[in-house]
Parts: sequence; C-alpha cells; structure tokens
Amino acid sequence: MTHTPPDLGTGSNAQREELAAATRGDPVLDFPGTSTPYIDYQSIDVLLSLQHPRSGEPAELTFYVLGQVKELLFKLVYEELVRVRGLLDADDVPGAVWALRRVRRVVELLVGSWDVLGTLAPTEFNGFRDHLGQASGFQSYMYRMVEYVLGNKVGSLSRPHRNVPHVREQVERALREPGVYDAAVALLARRGARVPREVLERDFSQPEAHCPEVERAWAEVYRDGGPADELFLLAEGLMDVAEAVCRWRSVHLLVVERIIGTKPGTGGTTGVAWLRRINEHRFFPELWTARGSL
Repeated sequence: MTHTPPDLGTGSNAQREELAAATRGDPVLDFPGTSTPYIDYQSIDVLLSLQHPRSGEPAELTFYVLGQVKELLFKLVYEELVRVRGLLDADDVPGAVWALRRVRRVVELLVGSWDVLGTLAPTEFNGFRDHLGQASGFQSYMYRMVEYVLGNKVGSLSRPHRNVPHVREQVERALREPGVYDAAVALLARRGARVPREVLERDFSQPEAHCPEVERAWAEVYRDGGPADELFLLAEGLMDVAEAVCRWRSVHLLVVERIIGTKPGTGGTTGVAWLRRINEHRFFPELWTARGSL
C-alpha cells in the first residue's frame, strides 16, 4: 500500500507523529512534483552526477569516488577544527573536547578509505594512472587547510592554488590564522601556564618552533590532573586527533608503496620516499615531547 503524505508543513515532532499515524507506520512512497525530499535535502542528483572517470578501467571508479569522499571528509574535519578553535578561544574546554571526539572519528573514516584503495592491484591502477596527468592528492586544497588549522604551516604548499582566486583566498586565510593548537596553548596561558609572549604573539603563518616552556606546561597538566580534569582531557583529545592524522599518513604511505612501489608520484614528487619523509612530522609537538619528561 502506498501513501501520499498529508500537508503537514516543514516538520516537527507533532507533525511526524501525525504522519506516522496517517500511514500506519509505513513509509511515504508518493510525493508531488518531480523530486523527493531526500534528493532535495542532500542534492543527491547533483552529487551522483559528479563522477567522470577518464579511462575504460573499471577500477578507476573506486579511485574516483574515494577521492571525492576524502574531500568531503577533509571539509568536515576542517570545519570541526575551526569550531574547536573557537570553543577554546571562548574557554569552553568541555565543548572543545566533545568536538575533538568527533574529529577523531572522522579521521578514522579517512584512514578506512585507504583500506578500500588498497584493494587496487598495481595493474588496475596502471590501467588509468596516465589519465591523472599531473593531478596529485597533495594539490587538495581542503587537505592543505586541514594541515594549516592543525598547525603544519608550510607556506610554499599553498602555491598550487595561487591562480584559483576563490581557492587561494581560503587557503591563504587558513595559513595566516592561528591553528587549533595555538588556541590550546593560549588557553594554557590564560589558566596560568608560563608561556612566552613571543609564542602567543607569533606570526601564525610560520611553522611552529619547539618551546620548552610549552612542553613543561603540558607536562604539568599531566602531573597535576587526571581523567576528571578538563585540561587533561583536552590534552588527550588533541593527542587523539594528532595520532589519528599520523595513522592516516602512515596508511597512505603503505598503500601507495603497495600499488606503485618506488615509482615517482604524478605530481612531481619521488612518491614513497617523499611520503616517508612527511611521515616524520608530528602535529602538536610539545604534547609528544612532554611524554618524555613524565
């Protein structure tokens, strides 16, 4: 039996209960017009029209779709981290810790994307690799913005976007703005930690330099706090995200090595050798080094 929905407005709990009563709990299957509410809400028809593989290799669709999925997840990670930064600026540590919990889960989804891409055999990837031309994941501007908000301020890596005005503006803004870790260190200072003024007022477009005073401040958070202390939970929440992103990089390296071996990358890098060097970097450095003094 099909049901045409009664006109119940935009939706509320009472309206949804009325609708369920009218359909006797069955789903609504008939809608007026030429679309459905789900297609309209999620722009599904637009989303599913954006896949344009360039070869006849069946495996290219996997590579193509997973690449687009990663871009959407990068956007979500970036927006959530910007929100975390704002919460820390407002001294809302519990809110920031809660949001960091979500960020970690999203990054875990990103790690899982490599599990799917790792199913591509070298011969399958070779069947469409030439169609990539010079396209490479390091040109992802959403990922670059994620790295910038996490504090890895490598200004030269914004250059691929300098001729794309609307992208350049976003990337350069992310480069100039404080990262989420800068907000956390500023919060430590407001809570009494002895953080040098030059750390708090530095040029945020430049890479972070290791600061012994910040390392000591985090070590004190661990010595003085525990699972009931909000600064302790913040430190662990930040580490959860830092570790998850490191896992993403590590699995990326393994999958690339599995598929192309030691061949150069499409974007001009040495491929695996370049990725291995990048894997040495750690986000939120003093949170890592503080562990050695505990």
